[in-house]
Order: sequence, then C-alpha cells, then structure tokens
Amino acid sequence: MKKSILTFLLAFLIIGVKAQNEFVTSAKITYEKKLNLQRQMANNTWISDDAKDKMKKYVITLWDYSFNETTASYKAQKKESNVSDNMFAFSSGQNTAEMYTDISKKSRVIKKSIMGEDYILPDTIPNLDWKIMHDVRKIAGYDCRKAIAVINDSVYVVAFYTDEILLKGGPEGFTGLPGMILGLAIPRYNTTWFATKVEAVNVPIYEISQPTKGKRADNEKEFKKLIEMYTRYDDKKKPRKIEDIKKNLYGFLL
Repeated sequence: MKKSILTFLLAFLIIGVKAQNEFVTSAKITYEKKLNLQRQMANNTWISDDAKDKMKKYVITLWDYSFNETTASYKAQKKESNVSDNMFAFSSGQNTAEMYTDISKKSRVIKKSIMGEDYILPDTIPNLDWKIMHDVRKIAGYDCRKAIAVINDSVYVVAFYTDEILLKGGPEGFTGLPGMILGLAIPRYNTTWFATKVEAVNVPIYEISQPTKGKRADNEKEFKKLIEMYTRYDDKKKPRKIEDIKKNLYGFLL
C-alpha cells in the first residue's frame, strides 16, 4: 500500500514538473537577427563590385522580446553585437525601433525612425493565413513546428513556433500561430530571426510598456503631415498608392 502511494506521489510530482516546464506564460526572449548584406546588395548597381567584395557577409543584431499573458515589448538591445564596421552597414549605431503588442486588444504601437525622426504609430495586429507544416526543429531548447504564410501578396514567410510558450507572439510583430514564434525567415528580405535564449521564465516582467519618445501620428492631421514628409521626394507623375505607403510605414522594424 505504501509503495502504491509513493509511486502515485512520484508520478504526480513528475507530471507537475513537466507541466511547469511546458507552459510558459511570461519570459524574456533574445533573438539574433541576421541580414545577409552581400546578398541584399547583390543587385544594387550604385555599389561597385570591389566595394561589395569588401563587405562583411552578415549584419547581426540582438533584440529583446519581453512578454506576459497578453502583452509584449520588442526592442533592439542597447549595445548591438557583431555589426559590420563598413559604411554599408546601415543597421549600425543605436537602433531606436520598438514594438508594443497587446494580443488581447489586437493592437500594437510601433516606434520607428522615418526620414531621421522617431515616430509613434498606433496600429492593429495584421491577420495572416498561416499554413502549419509537419517539420519540427529545436530552437533555444524548445521543439518548434514549421509554418508558412504570405505577406504583401507574394513574400513568403517561414516561421517556427512552440506551443510550450503560450503567448501567440513573435519577432517583428508576427502573431497568430498556436504559440510563440522562436524562428523566422523571410528569404526575399535575406533576413532571419532566431531565439538564442529564453530567460526569466514565469516570473513577473516589468519592462512591458508602450514606446513614448517620438512624434505621434495617431490622428488624421498628424498622419497627413507624415505622409507628405515621407513622399516629398517621390516622382509626382507616378504617385504611390496610399495602401503601399502604409505598408512601408507600418511594416517591419528592418
């Protein structure tokens, strides 16, 4: 009888530990963002072949994603790592971009540099039609399943998510899968994002807040000023569609 009770208690303890490890409700994830600079610049005619040969192949930066049950904050680390030191490393220096996401309200706030000025842009979370695949790979210690989606009509996105982390979030504002995206690749943009570590698991996260430093464009008047400034050098004979302009403004923190 005592042996049966001991076996039951041991099994219960093992199940409890496993459940605790499997379901993450809050944490901080570090993502390594890698841009293949040589491939990105391959078709640019204004850069000489000699200059292209001297480029470092990758520009690598680190990003922090802090989250709790419903909200998340995504921003570049204050000190970037392994950034190329030549004049073509346009991602060098301090990146001030941020993204605050509220999954429960299906909203987000983007802070990004536009024409040399930081702007605060309220937005809704875009819906993506994900197709979940059978491929599985381990990222930062978590088993992740592959999913694919299409953005901007023809740009393929490949994601790897884990359902062990409950928030349906991910880098660059990608959401909508049954868990957290720990790996992301956009071949057209020659860029990948992969989690390198998940820390502060299931402890209170206090740094989740909306970005505040920047010019706001949350009303029609201010947004119109932003559009005028953003398109001032456009070819007036071939004006861009407002939908295309918004895609650029509200798109990635690339």
